[in-house]
Order: sequence, then structure tokens, then C-alpha cells
Amino acid sequence: MSAAEGTGRLGRVANGAVIAVIVAVVLVPIYWMVSTSLKPNKEITQDATLYPHSASLDNYSRLFSEKDFGRFLVNSLVVTGASVVLALAFGSLGAYAIARFRMRFGLERRIGLMLLTMRIVPAVVILIPVYLLILRLGLLDSWLGLIITYTAMNITFVVWMMESFFREIPVDLEEAAMVDGDSRLTAFRRIVLPLAAPGIVATAIFAVIVTFNEFLFALALTATPRSMTMPRGAATLIGRIDTDWASMSAAGVVGALPIVIFALVVQRHLVRGLTL
Repeated sequence: MSAAEGTGRLGRVANGAVIAVIVAVVLVPIYWMVSTSLKPNKEITQDATLYPHSASLDNYSRLFSEKDFGRFLVNSLVVTGASVVLALAFGSLGAYAIARFRMRFGLERRIGLMLLTMRIVPAVVILIPVYLLILRLGLLDSWLGLIITYTAMNITFVVWMMESFFREIPVDLEEAAMVDGDSRLTAFRRIVLPLAAPGIVATAIFAVIVTFNEFLFALALTATPRSMTMPRGAATLIGRIDTDWASMSAAGVVGALPIVIFALVVQRHLVRGLTL
């Protein structure tokens, strides 16, 4: 075996080892969460078994019958869906305006990045002002308060993402539609939005993941199960003296399912959108 072949084989082995480590880092916590959700408390706190010896779905049943987790999940789905739809509707209009209309000093090329920098600001910095605003509006502990907050958070991200997609669509297509009698808004709806659909889906996926998993604002703006989202509701399983690890693991599995299913359904559009 030549030195080149030995080097190539060593490189393949090294690549395989790196991939194996990455896969283990990703999958081991998921396996541990799923297996813990199937164990009784004795196996978790005393025996520390690597896999459930007496696997059962009692933790899931208890999660919905005693912990009111179904309500938390519904709250998350409603708040996430409403806020992402609103952010896409308003953010797409803003991104289209930035992509198509010119401003003084070339600000249209910078405003998207300026909006993104507002999104990069740590959430804890604006937590108190947002809390006081929602308090003044009388929307604490309500779906509407969370929807308004998450919509405002997502719009900046939507504008930044969608602007680049709209810039790639030829203006000639819209002008041809307007020559045929369409208004600017009609051309946007009939021509631009269908062409930008992969970008809209890719943007929606990121917005859904961020919103569904958000915890800090849900912690500050909700206080009762009627409006607590899934991450906020899962935190109630952590007591002052004891933590219900079995229910926490079951909550993690149930909470991850909507995102996993959503990602699988739109996977084709996501790959196409990211490629564009």
C-alpha cells in the first residue's frame, strides 16, 4: 500500500470518526429523553438503567391527565400559528417594499440589516419594556399578548429573509402583469408570492421553530395554564424540592413532535428555499 493510499484511508477513518461523534452528540440526548419518558421513577432516580426495563406509557398518560399538558400544547400551537402567519403577512409586504422601491441614500439596502440587528439584541434587554407595554394594554396572561409579542419579534426576521428572495424575482414579470391591468398589489399576490413560495416556507420554518421554543417572554407574560405555552408549562414540572424527570422527558418528547412533523411535511420546500 502506497503512502497516498494510506493517507487517504486515514482521512476516511478520521472523517468517519468525526461524523460518528457528531451523530452521537445529536442522538444520545434524544435517546436518553425518550427512554427516560418510558421508565418508572425508580429506574430513573435509583437504578439509573440505560434502557427502560419496565417500559410503559404511564408518564404520558399522567402528563395529560394530571399535569394539564394538553392545554399547554394547544396554547403553543395557537400562539405560534397566529404569530407566524401575521409576521409573514406584514413582513412580506415590508420586504417587498424594500426590495422594489428606492429610498434616499440607498437606505433600502441597509434597512434589512438594521432590522436584523434589532432582532439580535438579547431578549432580556427588552423584556421589562415589553412586559410593561403588555401590562398597560391589559393583555397579560392571554393569547393575544403573546401573539403581539411574537409577531413583533418575527417580523424583523421575515423582512430580512424575504427581501433577498424578492430581489431575485425579475421585475419584468410584475411590469408585464401591470401592463395587462393588474395593480401593484395584485401583481404581488398573483406573480411574486407564488414565485417566492419556497422562501416563504423556509422563513416560516425558522419562525415556527423559534416561536414554538421561546421561553423567556412566555415566562414573564403568562401565569396560569389558560395561556402558558409548552416550554412554560414544562417548567412547572420542576418543583422546589423535587423534579418530575419522567414527566419532563415525556413533555420533551410530546413537545418535539409538532416541530418534527412540521419539518418532515415541508422538508422538500425547505431544501429548495435554502438552495435559492
